[in-house]
Amino acid sequence: MQNIFLKSDCDQFVDRVNNLKSDSQPLWGKMSVDQMLAHCNVTYEMVYDNIHPKPNLFIRLLLKMLAKNKVVGESPYTRNIQTAPQFIIKGDRDFNIEKERLIKYIRKTEELGEKEFEGKESLSFGKLTSKEWNNMFAKHLDHHFTQFGV
Repeated sequence: MQNIFLKSDCDQFVDRVNNLKSDSQPLWGKMSVDQMLAHCNVTYEMVYDNIHPKPNLFIRLLLKMLAKNKVVGESPYTRNIQTAPQFIIKGDRDFNIEKERLIKYIRKTEELGEKEFEGKESLSFGKLTSKEWNNMFAKHLDHHFTQFGV
C-alpha cells in the first residue's frame, strides 16, 4: 500500500489526479468524475474542515463495530461498495475546483506527516494510528482513481 506521508507516493497520487479529465468516465459505479473528486475531498474535509457533524455516540459505536476494520484495514475496497450518506455527492461539481482541492489536501497531509496523525481522532472511528489513517486515505484514493482508469 502506498504511504500518504511520503513525497514520492503523494507525487504518484497527484499525477493520477492530473491524469483525470473533466470527461473521464468510470469503469464502474454511478459517480461522474467531478462527483468522485468531491467525494474524495469529504475524507479530508472531515479532518481539516469543521463542516461535517460528528456522528452521535450510537452511530459511532456502530461504525466502530461494523465498518472500521474495512475502512482502515489493509484490504482494498471492492467495486460498488456502499458509501456513508455524508460521502454521497449529488449534482454537478466544478471539476477544476475539486481537483485542486484534492491536490491541496494530499499535499497538506504529506507535509503534516505521520506524527501528526498518530492517535489523531477520526469523527467516525475515534483515535486511529498513523497506519490506519494512511490505509484509509491511500486505499480510498487508489480505489477511486482505479475506478476512473488512472
